[in-house]
Amino acid sequence: MARAPFTYPFCYTPEPDIVAASRRLIARLDAASGPDRNSDYPAIPLEGVQGVTIKHFAEGKMLGVLKVEDAAGKVGYLYGFSGTVGGRAVVDGFVPPVYDFTEPGGYFRRREAEISAMPPGVARKFASAELQSWLFDQYRVSNARGETLTIREVFARRGLVPPGGTGDCAAPKLLQYAYTQGLTPLALGEFWYGASPASEVREQGRFYPACTGKCGPLLSFMLEGLDVAPNPLDREFTTEAEPRVLFEDAAILVVSKPAGMLSVPGRTRAKSLLDWLRECYGEVHSCHRLDMDTSGLMVFARTLPAKVELERQFAEREVAKTYRARLCAGAGPFGHARRGTIALPLSLDYYDRPRQMVDFEHGKLAVTEYEVLSQLPDGEIDIRFTPRTGRTHQLRVHAAHSAGLGRPIKGDRLYGSPDGGRLWLHAETLAFRHPLTGTPLHFSDLPDTSPASL
Repeated sequence: MARAPFTYPFCYTPEPDIVAASRRLIARLDAASGPDRNSDYPAIPLEGVQGVTIKHFAEGKMLGVLKVEDAAGKVGYLYGFSGTVGGRAVVDGFVPPVYDFTEPGGYFRRREAEISAMPPGVARKFASAELQSWLFDQYRVSNARGETLTIREVFARRGLVPPGGTGDCAAPKLLQYAYTQGLTPLALGEFWYGASPASEVREQGRFYPACTGKCGPLLSFMLEGLDVAPNPLDREFTTEAEPRVLFEDAAILVVSKPAGMLSVPGRTRAKSLLDWLRECYGEVHSCHRLDMDTSGLMVFARTLPAKVELERQFAEREVAKTYRARLCAGAGPFGHARRGTIALPLSLDYYDRPRQMVDFEHGKLAVTEYEVLSQLPDGEIDIRFTPRTGRTHQLRVHAAHSAGLGRPIKGDRLYGSPDGGRLWLHAETLAFRHPLTGTPLHFSDLPDTSPASL
């Protein structure tokens, strides 16, 4: 029987075996109980083990599960955590780090203390950079071809310098341990355990893709030699739905975009909505965008003067839009008012593009009004969003973040757990003034809210 491709770590739906293994780990951590003699996975650390307690995990940690096969064909599971726990990188029940910089008597800690004692200035900055460079030379990682490089060498191949913390995420730890033990990686998943952080969108038990900044170049090297599943985002446009033109005149086109179609040309050769319109109408210009996975109403200009005026209306927030969405069921009741406003500042997560994060120091304010339309028997929420600003991924972050609604939009591959289906987000109304006549225009494209659609 052919072996399934290995998980593409930057966009994936976790395999059922990985989900089951993660639930076993969560149950063990929740119970903080002793070793289970009937278990085929290692004991999880308890109170007092190497100074690490269950409290350190409960504070919030990204955990990972790697399904592996040994030379005899026996399948098992490895567990890892990102960063350190209670200041330690080595914890019973989890794979060791690629390199343990936390050893109290080791060179890194001793030199770090010496640098901390230096007066602020150029010498201290130089010494700190030198130590960081030395550290990256201690992290040696392998791939399935048997090749080994330092982290600094991996990034240098792309003309990059590794960010601080590279190599300490769960995924590279798990893969490196598997290679050193002669185990074949079969599937991977990374999920959050514990309290939600203040900035990132993280919810206990949900799986998240690997970051592209620190782990992008690193995992790409470490996965060489494995049969890895293709990137789902590189797929060709295959939806059976066609774009629908709701209105057209000499100046504008109002179109309903199907989910899965790019608004404008991207890095792949997939046909975008703008490409499709230009094939049909000739000169067409984009004025705004919807995410590839979002469906619904868009307006396009057919002349440059119309484009300039429409872009002015968008920039000055004269365009009114509403969106329909389906929020995932939560572990508990939905504890928010039927109507309300979410106001959270957002900024780009520099090391995990294109994800956005809540950033109270440098972020730009994003404001969304919401109205709960119904709560379904399975706990999912049918909701309408009215964005008052137009930040990237605004609705997706406001829905998923713990300081927002705490419920990711169903099918959200960036801020929730993908279920294999589409993102349940649809731009249902669009109102603006005609760019030439100034006449108020209002368009509606109500979604089909059946499970097969939105």
